[in-house]
Amino acid sequence: MQRPLLLEGEPGTGKTELARAISAWTGGDLIRLQCYEGLDASQALYEWDHARQLLHLRTAEAAGAIGSVESLEGELHSERFLIRRPLLQAISHPGPIPPVLLIDELDRADDEFEAFLLEVLAESSVTVPELGTFTAAVPPIVIITSNRTRDLHDALKRRCLYHWVEHPDLDREIAIVQSRVPDASAVLARQVAALTASLRTLGLHKPPGVSETIDWLRAMAVLDQIELDPDA
Repeated sequence: MQRPLLLEGEPGTGKTELARAISAWTGGDLIRLQCYEGLDASQALYEWDHARQLLHLRTAEAAGAIGSVESLEGELHSERFLIRRPLLQAISHPGPIPPVLLIDELDRADDEFEAFLLEVLAESSVTVPELGTFTAAVPPIVIITSNRTRDLHDALKRRCLYHWVEHPDLDREIAIVQSRVPDASAVLARQVAALTASLRTLGLHKPPGVSETIDWLRAMAVLDQIELDPDA
């Protein structure tokens, strides 16, 4: 897949789960970047392990092994002290199976990070000034999710394949929950899915998603319930 897949929809519709399913299907590693307010490039790309750098410096001092400033600079900024965050992990992945890069809830991040992300995805490369440029040998499969708490930029949308994810219809949700909780009775699965679907029509601030349906059904199955008791 040459272009990122942008999935928008209400929370609980299975957007994140799709990335996990693609990872399981392809056999590629799942690398997740959870977005949040204030996320910046260093937290998404890479950081230096300052504690290990300091320990290395003190050990070298104690052993009298400190050389020139240039050699020390090269040692402290080598890959052994580089902490690869999700974007660099995905771009520098050795393959041969492409990793699945999940950029989750991008709408939580700010506009500046979104613009930075657009540049990284367009180039499939990252430059670390002390080490040079990392270019993806095997471009990752990129899945971007958004709960639409804010509108993403049109520039990002134009670079992506777009899909709006709805809550599944009743029959589809029954099939999903039965596949995830096979020990539950068919009657119970239908009752739980139907009741969850009815709750979504009440205009709740956060309607229950498929994950809540699965959790509810799993709890009922653990309690050996065959069907819901209308009098309970």
